[in-house]
Amino acid sequence: MIIILFSACKDQANKEKKKDNIFYDQAFEYRDKGNNDSAYYYFNKAKDQFMQQKDSLGAAKCLVNMSMIAINKGDYFGSQELALKAIPYFDQQEEAQFVYICSNYNNLGEATYDLRDFERAIKFYDLAIKFSSDSLNILIAQNNKATAYKEMEDYDAALKIYRSILGRTEGYKFHYSRALTNYSHTRWLQSSGYNPVPEYLRALRIRVKENDFWGQNSSYTHLAEYYHQKSPDSALFYAKKRYILSKSIHSPDDQISAMKELITLSPAAEAKKYFRIFRQLDDSIQTTRWNDKNQFALIRYETEKHKAEALTAQAENERRRNSLLIQNFILAALVICLAGAFFWYRKRKKIMQQEKELEIKNTELKYVKKIHDRVANKVYHLMSEVENTTEFNRDLLLDKLEALYDTSRDISYETKDTGDEGNYAETLSKMLQSYSSASTEVLIVGNDPEIWNDIAKVSKSELLIVMQELMTNMKKHSKAQTVVVKLQRDDSCIKLLYSDNGVGMQQAAAKNGLQNTENRMNSIGGTITFERILERGLEITILFPVA
Repeated sequence: MIIILFSACKDQANKEKKKDNIFYDQAFEYRDKGNNDSAYYYFNKAKDQFMQQKDSLGAAKCLVNMSMIAINKGDYFGSQELALKAIPYFDQQEEAQFVYICSNYNNLGEATYDLRDFERAIKFYDLAIKFSSDSLNILIAQNNKATAYKEMEDYDAALKIYRSILGRTEGYKFHYSRALTNYSHTRWLQSSGYNPVPEYLRALRIRVKENDFWGQNSSYTHLAEYYHQKSPDSALFYAKKRYILSKSIHSPDDQISAMKELITLSPAAEAKKYFRIFRQLDDSIQTTRWNDKNQFALIRYETEKHKAEALTAQAENERRRNSLLIQNFILAALVICLAGAFFWYRKRKKIMQQEKELEIKNTELKYVKKIHDRVANKVYHLMSEVENTTEFNRDLLLDKLEALYDTSRDISYETKDTGDEGNYAETLSKMLQSYSSASTEVLIVGNDPEIWNDIAKVSKSELLIVMQELMTNMKKHSKAQTVVVKLQRDDSCIKLLYSDNGVGMQQAAAKNGLQNTENRMNSIGGTITFERILERGLEITILFPVA
């Protein structure tokens, strides 16, 4: 089943209708009403007007739409000719035109496919995929390409594409049911022992539910084909359903194909009736298509006849435009310069204002971060220490409060709390152990003084703040009974492993604090990884370089 990229082009074209080309708008009105003959006529007139206006994209879009109409009328050679003419009018470097280029190459692929030149059709489908940025358009072109491979009896290549489409279309029922039908049909063609009926019926149920009448028609076609030799009664049943449906969707080709099946499968009396209908309809279709082809050829002939006059008028218009441009060049340049200076001044003023506001915001954020890291966590740390120490030295408490006061007073200064005064290992251990309590045990492994030799002060400072944030978060949210902190050092990095048996990642309720820990580790070239352990518990891995 070959699909035309018609709706995508229609939607995009409607967004870009040319207000100065009335023929273009009329063409769409007729096409939307199903009057394709008149639509073809006005697209052709719109194309001529676009050519006069030197609007190559407008002319190309008219040719694409004419090509689509020609395909629907069975004029495949005419469709090819129109689509090939459209190619040089597109700018293949302009991404905004890709939707039309994609549609045009898909049209070329379909026309070439209908002319049984499958290898060349595949090349056109590849070009359609190349110029498509829309996933659904790519699926359509890939489906058409796979169908061409199927007609060439290269079933492996076709099945590979259909499998890929099936894996990407489960949320798109229309495309999924089509790919499922095509995949099953191809597998049956490859191996006559394969039973495609379950997949056929599954796709049919989706199509019935989605009111996809053309898809239902395809399903009935394949079911009748499969049962033709195995179960003629079933084949006749599905052929009749296809014939009834093809009349409701006004598809003469499908009516003809269904009647061929009915003539073959029906009893003699009914077969004779179907044959009379078949002959009348077939003659009518052939006559209509010949008339359409002749009509389209006549329209194109008239276009060529008036091309010389159009070129002459175009040259005159160009001369007038150039004359007008020369007369107004100086005035336009002056206006542009003045306008440019004015807008530059406004833009510069706006940028300066934005920079000032950004500077204020960054300053506020900097102080908020300092307050969080240097004051809030230390306050909580001191509270935890007081809470968990049975006998607390009053003078020591006052000293710590005074230090906390000095920190808050000096918050505006660009200073770093390095945490490197005295023995860093002892400082880190005391801070961690301060979070121990009757309900929470904190175990520290590997915090030997020598592992901190030659470690940058800023790295130790950042680690101290990060661990204080994690321990505070644990104390507030974790409900952990055991916390283990293990430190290791090798030639290139320090590795800290944190684990607890608390409630796990629910600790991440303190989102700002945890995000802050990631930012701090990134600032010293390190990483921090959070991992929940089954139902309870949390593991955190911190890595940062030695130098």
